[in-house]
Amino acid sequence: MNRVTAGPRDGLASPLVPSASVGGYADGGALGGAAATPLQDPPTVAPRPALEPRSWSTASDDSLRRAAAFGDLEAFHEIVGRHGPAMYRYAQRTVSDRGDAEEAVQDAFVAAWQTLPDFRGDSSLRTWLFTITRRKAIDLLRKRRPVPVGDDMMTELVRSDEQDDAGSGFLDALEVALAKLPETQRSVWLLREVEQLSYAEIASVLRSTETVVRGQLSRARANLQAQLRAWKP
Repeated sequence: MNRVTAGPRDGLASPLVPSASVGGYADGGALGGAAATPLQDPPTVAPRPALEPRSWSTASDDSLRRAAAFGDLEAFHEIVGRHGPAMYRYAQRTVSDRGDAEEAVQDAFVAAWQTLPDFRGDSSLRTWLFTITRRKAIDLLRKRRPVPVGDDMMTELVRSDEQDDAGSGFLDALEVALAKLPETQRSVWLLREVEQLSYAEIASVLRSTETVVRGQLSRARANLQAQLRAWKP
């Protein structure tokens, strides 16, 4: 009878996820030198088949996903470095707080590591990671008391161009306008306009349809245009 060898995740030391505040994914930094949070012990999976040696920096997302699912820490670290910055940008604009954004992304990577063996690849790795990040960010929003964003704050930012650079003032005003959007509209706008996801990918992240996504994006654009009309030339 053939003996089955334990897979690489069996007894594997917990991998580390960098902190966004110290050179990690918030600044697009590499894993090296970043403060790290240990992930929980991963589940046991089947033995990994023999795979060709590779440089993970040039590997496809699918190759990284399959290797990390079998416990390859270097592959998972490449996933963190490759997708962490975008996940952090999205989380920060969703929760409007740097600390909460870091926590959401940390939680998302912990969940990703734990569930990678069960991920069948029905969507892209990027879409899957955004889905987890959104869920973790919304969980944090539900735990935190919302901070109201009033029109007086928008007016103050619009007038700030007398003191600050106009471009910087507009970006500040845009951040405030985004914070005032309903969560779904904000998510759709960020995923489309900032992260350049397709309508199909956004629908997958939101567990919705492309028709709904297009409608939410249209409403988000209209709301932003109305809030930022003072910036029109």
